Amino acid sequence: MTRYDAVFFDLGGVVANLASIREGYALFIERLRADHELPDDALDQWTSALGTYFRNRDGNEYKTAREGYRVATAALFDGSPPPEHEWRDIFETATNETARTEDGAIATIETLGALDIHLGVISDIDTDAAYELLERNGIDDCFDSVTTSEAVGYTKPDGRMYETAIDTWGGEPAAALMIGDRYDHDIAGAVAAGLDAVAYGPAARGPDATYEIDHLSELPAIVRGDA
Repeated sequence: MTRYDAVFFDLGGVVANLASIREGYALFIERLRADHELPDDALDQWTSALGTYFRNRDGNEYKTAREGYRVATAALFDGSPPPEHEWRDIFETATNETARTEDGAIATIETLGALDIHLGVISDIDTDAAYELLERNGIDDCFDSVTTSEAVGYTKPDGRMYETAIDTWGGEPAAALMIGDRYDHDIAGAVAAGLDAVAYGPAARGPDATYEIDHLSELPAIVRGDA
């Protein structure tokens, strides 16, 4: 018997280490510069274009990272980038090389996966990227559902993200727990939808957080009801 019947994970910043993603971007640009004449501030230009792409969305409507990378790379080459399959291969190789998970993430997920609960994902991420992340780290079999912003069409804290995940599971929001690293999106959004929420790290902390943790190894005790 556990305190919660379902646990939902954000991916970026909870499972995937965000610094390692940024390192992958830097390695991608470094390798592009090795083969093409690009300015010294190519990384800054690329990340700026990517940021502009995401900021120009309509409210909580989701814009795919897949398209954002295409837009940013095209801007870096003044609209005439190398063939997409070429730079995409460089991008995927670079980001996979640097990819790391948060400390304790895999062990925690495996521990929760062994419990008689529903384990799910609620994340602002492209659907193929979500499954690739889980498969690459050997934890795809631990999860019973994956709810992505690409599939729903909106980003957290839009209630449709949480409603879709809860409907897929089939339980009641009050019996579910969300863990995230961003207060407005993951914590306040989940609580507004009726879930309890675990704030992972300082950026997630705030008055709506049901629990606050600094290490993912603290999560199983909360789920079991030991904490």
